[in-house]
Amino acid sequence: MTMVFKHLARAAAVTVVLTGSSLTALAQGTAGSAADDGIVVYNAQHASLTQAWADGFTRDTGIKVTLRKGGDMELGNQIVQEGAASPADVFVTENSPAMALVDKAGLFAPLAADVLAQTPENFRPANGHWTGVAARSTVFAYNTAKLKPEQLPKSLLDLADPSWKGRWAASPAGADFQAIVGALLQLKGEAATASWLKGVKDNAKPYKGNGVAMKAVNAGEVEGAVIYHYYYVGDQANTGENSKNVALHYFRNNDPGAFLSLSGAGVLASSKHKAEAQAFVKWMTGTKGQEILRDGNAYEYAIASGVASNAKLEPIAKLQAPKVTPETLNNKAVTDLMTAAGLL
Repeated sequence: MTMVFKHLARAAAVTVVLTGSSLTALAQGTAGSAADDGIVVYNAQHASLTQAWADGFTRDTGIKVTLRKGGDMELGNQIVQEGAASPADVFVTENSPAMALVDKAGLFAPLAADVLAQTPENFRPANGHWTGVAARSTVFAYNTAKLKPEQLPKSLLDLADPSWKGRWAASPAGADFQAIVGALLQLKGEAATASWLKGVKDNAKPYKGNGVAMKAVNAGEVEGAVIYHYYYVGDQANTGENSKNVALHYFRNNDPGAFLSLSGAGVLASSKHKAEAQAFVKWMTGTKGQEILRDGNAYEYAIASGVASNAKLEPIAKLQAPKVTPETLNNKAVTDLMTAAGLL
């Protein structure tokens, strides 16, 4: 195929995405432009989940997806450093702060209207530069032999009280915990967040990773831990060996501890395959992509295209999550506050 025809094929593909035509038509229209090199996805989500999305997308469209793995902020900062020279076409994260970082740097292309329409407004930023693709709930995982329901903290903020010293765990160096702190900062302000972080430093036992923290709860090393829900649900669905003594406490009541963190996806403005990149985000938030969340073993919440979440999950409507504006979560302010508190 000549370069002229390649150019025309890509132009036609852009029109297909923007007008909301089928992914099959897009695959036919982009066969010459993306079949050879495909798209590059910087992936900070769980490798198996994004691989399942990529495999399904490739089966449906014929467009190859190359995944490059890293952490949320690691890849977010890398994209900012790379700027217009980034080889990434799509950025996928576990939590929102890294999406906000890249967006603030002006490095996302606006998503097409038909892509945005698949995800409810409360699960994506108002500017339309990226979208939520999945969600995870903050929970307090507790040892049922050590804590009774009436002894559980009423609020996330209660864990800063001296009475909780040495009794609970967290993974402060991880992007998950930092996203939770980001939500607290947005909801309660800097002074309250700094005060709570001092309590975390005094009271919490640090572990490397939510899964390790949950194992510590299960073993009775601590009475509870602030984690995301799917660590428990996934272990229960498997052998249950790391959670047999554990139950989940949902803070609800719009408490910061009921924070629902969004996993995000966005198309880089520097992408040379924007139509194909837009199509990948559309596939993830479409019925097939969300059914992977419902039917697979990621146990994260499906949030788009009207697809119900896995039946093992506490329904989103019952979480009573606080309203957080994902595009304004400020990871730098969070890390500054956590550093000042001696947590980083």
